[in-house]
Amino acid sequence: MRNNSEVTKLDLKETQMAIKSLKDYFQRDLANSLNLARISAPLMVRPETGLNDNLSGFEKAVSFDIRNYDINVEIVQSLAKWKRNALKEYGFKCYEGIYADMNALRPDEELDKIHSIYVDQWDWEKIIKKEDRNEYFLRSVVKEIFEVFKRAEEYINQLYPLVFEKKLPDEIYFIKSQELEDMYPNLTGKEREREICREKKAVFIIGIGNKLKSGEPHDLRSPDYDDWSLNGDILFWNPVIEDSFELSSMGIRVDENSLKNQLEESNKTERMSMDYHKNIINKKLPYTIGGGIGQSRLCMFFLEKRHIGEVQASVWTPEIIDECKKQNIILL
Repeated sequence: MRNNSEVTKLDLKETQMAIKSLKDYFQRDLANSLNLARISAPLMVRPETGLNDNLSGFEKAVSFDIRNYDINVEIVQSLAKWKRNALKEYGFKCYEGIYADMNALRPDEELDKIHSIYVDQWDWEKIIKKEDRNEYFLRSVVKEIFEVFKRAEEYINQLYPLVFEKKLPDEIYFIKSQELEDMYPNLTGKEREREICREKKAVFIIGIGNKLKSGEPHDLRSPDYDDWSLNGDILFWNPVIEDSFELSSMGIRVDENSLKNQLEESNKTERMSMDYHKNIINKKLPYTIGGGIGQSRLCMFFLEKRHIGEVQASVWTPEIIDECKKQNIILL
């Protein structure tokens, strides 16, 4: 460890040790807090099952054919749909849940200091009752997750007491996406996030996917896993990069009614023929809440790094590599 008179950052070896400590602590606490069991998850799925995440609808999944077989598969973009199916297949009960390491490739991503083509997150999902599909229940789960974030911050700050400082507030601030647009009608969605996070430090924006009064959604969401009225993003103010910083996207999942409505709104009704979607319509899958929590984002935030490439090994353009060298940013 460096003493307090030196640069208050970690070198390569210290960073790797800190990443391991932080990830281990966070996932244990998350599992205990939400009653989640760790399971194995797929790296790839067959596209015709409808289990892959279509994200905002514009990203194309990495796909390939299995040699000597007439089988096409896709690298998962997230496990949002797969987890709900797994909860049924594995026999989990109400208020029990699962989590897994999700590793994805997103070649359409615009690379910058917080975006990489390699995505690693904890994907989690938990069975709930039909009557839990309300905003009060959503807020209660967000508060539980925020407490896990706070304890992780306390843990890593105690582990490196001369390096990191407290960044999170005592409570997370809730605001609906329409309320946020009303506050900043002349700003884009990302600009609105920046302003509210600068003020509140930790924010959960409720309701992402539906069109707002402006005619545009706060952000794009796939229509077939989150209920757009009962979902949202956890964002923190990142003082190192001086910007809002998304750590998690989560929500109560679609039921038979909201799935139909959102597919119609998105002109994606052809997906109704896929097994996953038919199982929701026919009430063969449990009602759930779930989401993803970025592992590299978590480490970048709490280890106070300036670039996500400092906490994950990925591929970068020559321009990004050169710029990082100029700023003395060491990419893994």
